[in-house]
Amino acid sequence: MSDIAAGAPKRRAFNKLVNNPVLEDYSLRYAPKSFRTWSEYAVATAALGGIAYMADQAIGGSLAVQFGFTNAFFGILAAAVVIFLTGIPIAIYCARYNVDVDLLTRGAGFGYLGSTLTSVIYASFTFIFFALEGSIMAQAFLLYFGIPLWVGYALGSLIIIPLVVFGMTLLAKLQVWTQPLWLLMLFTPPIAVFIADPHAISQWTSFAGTSPSGANFNWLLFGSAAGIALSLIAQIGEQADYLRFMPDQVKSNRTKWWIAVLCAGPGWVILGAAKQLMGSLFASVAVAHGTPPAQANEPIQMYIASYHYMFPMAVTLAVATFFVILSQIKINVTNAYSGSLSWSNFFSRLLHAHPGRVVWIFLNVGISLTMMELNMFSFLGKILGFYSNVAVAWIGAVTADLVIIKPLLKLGPQYIEFKRAHLYNFNPVGFGAMLFASAVSIVAFFGLLGPAAQAFSAFIALGLAFVAAPIIAIVTKGRYYLARPPFNDASVSPTLSCSACGFDYEKQDMTNCPFHQGTICSLCCSLESSCADMCKPAVRSTVPLEAPSAA
Repeated sequence: MSDIAAGAPKRRAFNKLVNNPVLEDYSLRYAPKSFRTWSEYAVATAALGGIAYMADQAIGGSLAVQFGFTNAFFGILAAAVVIFLTGIPIAIYCARYNVDVDLLTRGAGFGYLGSTLTSVIYASFTFIFFALEGSIMAQAFLLYFGIPLWVGYALGSLIIIPLVVFGMTLLAKLQVWTQPLWLLMLFTPPIAVFIADPHAISQWTSFAGTSPSGANFNWLLFGSAAGIALSLIAQIGEQADYLRFMPDQVKSNRTKWWIAVLCAGPGWVILGAAKQLMGSLFASVAVAHGTPPAQANEPIQMYIASYHYMFPMAVTLAVATFFVILSQIKINVTNAYSGSLSWSNFFSRLLHAHPGRVVWIFLNVGISLTMMELNMFSFLGKILGFYSNVAVAWIGAVTADLVIIKPLLKLGPQYIEFKRAHLYNFNPVGFGAMLFASAVSIVAFFGLLGPAAQAFSAFIALGLAFVAAPIIAIVTKGRYYLARPPFNDASVSPTLSCSACGFDYEKQDMTNCPFHQGTICSLCCSLESSCADMCKPAVRSTVPLEAPSAA
């Protein structure tokens, strides 16, 4: 007699996109050891290859033009310090427990449904910067090929999709193969400028742009500049999307593991800050060569001005265009990839459905293309300044959990629990701290708390989230971290069979399910819409449905 005839629950069937690990990349799961076949170097190179974006140069150029060199310089450095320090624990935990930043957030004080909001925050980061990078590529298409901007936006979006479909398997190769050439083309222009023009440094450091304070330091302008630069704080999420594929840390690879995690995790901002400063340099060079200040923050204009120190104009234009396109492809494959992971997490929790990571690539690219067609590049500073308040509050709350609540206060589990079956839907520790910090900082951002609070709104978000999370954890005694005891299986086998879909998965991805009367994988658990959380009586708000009979 068949299982169905016997009354057993019907096996869950996934489509081909979900069943193919090369396409799916374990987008909603723990990354199993059997799939993590890359070396520490390969993972780190792939992660660092994803920061080839020219948004750094565009942001650095914009800050220099808007606030002057001095305020931009110190604002960039202050933001870099914050981003580096907050990125350390996030990178370590994602690499150690082999989870992406969405799964990390679930267990770092936000809860199963509470982290849906941060999924949207993170997805917003990916499509905002995809749109920014796509706009930069379209500017190069226009200048060199004469392609209209609206066509360039579409072209720059469409060429990314086939590269992202195959996930880490293809992205790792793409980043490794292109990295040496990209690094060479990145660092030769500033060297050429400094050699050919002995006055370039003095012109750069005295560059006033359109700043109200001229070339002088101003605390409010410094705070505003740092706030815009802090919008990049969510980049650690994209680094973590690669770092989850790190091999296990053992005695033989301990040194390599730590170097890779620190360099490819928080270390991205060292190169990122250097690129922002490079952008401020090139903006001053471009203006000195006659480029209007309103266009001096366009990377294609920056690199035409700087490469002109090395090549004749005809060659300069070709080389600058090639470099811009190469850089934008390297970063936008990462933006599209990370966005697909985040949307997968978001919709699987709300809709209890998962058509596959590949499907959400099209959504993320579609939103980005819409933003490009709306000319988001023209109001870049306002978008990033507002976004940074929410992103900083999120990262601040997660960091507080990882460096204070777990190790010092000993509240909640000392590991990352990401499975729905073990989490409360909402954990007020991180979720509440983020909402509180975001609300106050956004009010400050719009000037309702005075000019000083407006300029430093992002720092207000960081401080409030970092302090509020431990306070809430102490008040609640950490009771909202785990809804049921952790799952432990004493069997020798490294894998268990999922009673819902029938596939075998490593134990870290499994738990026991009273509804299906057996073990279940984390994805099937997330997609189950009929169980009414019967495994978590402490959080169940409705009477659970009767578990399906096995006979």
